[in-house]
Amino acid sequence: MKIDLSQYDIQVEDVHRNLSAAQLYLEALRLEPDSSLSDTGALIAYSGAKTGRSPKDKRIVRDPETEQDIWWGPVNMDIDESVFKVNRERARDYLNTCDRLYCVDAFAGWDPKHRLKIRIICSRPYHALFMTTMLIRPTLEELADFGEPDYVIYNAGKFPANRQTTGMTSKTSVDLCFRSGEMVILGTQYAGEMKKGVFTIMNYLMPRDGILSMHCSATADVNTGRSSILFGLSGTGKTTLSADPKRLLVGDDEHCWTDEGIFNIEGGCYAKAIDLTPEKEPDIFNALRFGAVLENVVFDEQSHAVKFADASITQNTRGAYPIEFISNAKIPCVADHPTDVIFLTCDAFGVLPPVSRLTQAHAMYHFISGYTAKVAGTEMGVTEPEATFSPCFGGPFLVWHPAKYAELLANKMAKHKTNVWLVNTGWSGGAYGTGERMKLSITRSIIDAIHSGNLRNATVEKDPIFGFDVLTSCPAVESKMLIPKNTWADKSKYNATAKKLAELFRTNFKKYEEGASEDIRNAGPQI
Repeated sequence: MKIDLSQYDIQVEDVHRNLSAAQLYLEALRLEPDSSLSDTGALIAYSGAKTGRSPKDKRIVRDPETEQDIWWGPVNMDIDESVFKVNRERARDYLNTCDRLYCVDAFAGWDPKHRLKIRIICSRPYHALFMTTMLIRPTLEELADFGEPDYVIYNAGKFPANRQTTGMTSKTSVDLCFRSGEMVILGTQYAGEMKKGVFTIMNYLMPRDGILSMHCSATADVNTGRSSILFGLSGTGKTTLSADPKRLLVGDDEHCWTDEGIFNIEGGCYAKAIDLTPEKEPDIFNALRFGAVLENVVFDEQSHAVKFADASITQNTRGAYPIEFISNAKIPCVADHPTDVIFLTCDAFGVLPPVSRLTQAHAMYHFISGYTAKVAGTEMGVTEPEATFSPCFGGPFLVWHPAKYAELLANKMAKHKTNVWLVNTGWSGGAYGTGERMKLSITRSIIDAIHSGNLRNATVEKDPIFGFDVLTSCPAVESKMLIPKNTWADKSKYNATAKKLAELFRTNFKKYEEGASEDIRNAGPQI
């Protein structure tokens, strides 16, 4: 189906709208020399020099209608509308030089009352297939009645931004204008910029209407339909733990919580592919077949088998696939209110307990903190863990101040009597280098016990530094493991490490104290 884009000052005649996956495969293999097929039938594509997002090059237009809402600063840097128009003109000029363009019209949000109509205009079949996969695909009837989109994304990623343009810091620019409903991408071919651009849009519009937008995975109980939400930064197990054959998958990454329940924003999943194996992640591994996209992976030239452990191009290898490729996906991707909210953290300091129960104040404190820890690189001989804080577990995509999202979460949890838990998927028995990473089987047992309700009345003891309730018993988990200090051989070293982590929490939270209530501020570590 062809479409006329002259209303956007794009005069290219050969514009194809909503091609099927098979058609886009053929286009990519014919027109993109580096594209290929994996031995399981997934399209292999490459994003060029940029293999991840460019957050320092993201800009939002400052205008009178929205500027009072936006949390301006290093996450949301501003540009004038005139600069946005210059970049939009540059993108349109580039797209007009292309012999062939692709248009994807699709939805963001499974709840028809709150979904957005998104239009992507791009020059690469790989980008069109990616967004066809990641957004919600309209039926033929919905496509015929699609009408004008709410937002348009101009993906001119092959063409650089002009560094002499006011406000540009590099040849990459990702610009968003809420007033005109447009997004412009220049100088990066990384497909994830489009996906996260849509999430940023939802992160502005939904809270404005009293709906909480969330960077989380979600599952639902097979019998009751009640959901469970898992927040967590990269490497904490958010995607892995949502792949639970005993529950229905609502989504792996982006959701909204309304007065009726929750809904997935996306129609696909976007999983890390580095070190992927069928033993560790059978559902994800099996989903990377015909209709899926594999980004920046290395493969065997003879067999076309993907070398998932090969990070020579990037550590950020990815696989995008329609959510219906997961056998236990809940279609449509909506569910009842959550019984449980779970904050996942990979604590490489080995201080936080495997599972703790949080009061509302503690929940807000840890939600605004958004903590995990990464193992520092060893190039300089540094082996100590490195704390990472990302407000609301999605800092790069927030538009409002974090307190806005925290207040919405608190209100919804109180109204629907939702339990809140902090689950550490990181180290036990010592920090990285001394202790050991928590076994996935232990974390799964904890998550199962949360979902079954077995932990709601379990015995607890208060953590002397962090103040939350630490569970002292859990089915299928050795009781000694549940109290971190008991697993350390050197108790004095544990005390010193716990105080160090607590101070990192306190220092980080100073950035948000002004927007937090006294109860939330007092829920921080006491040292």
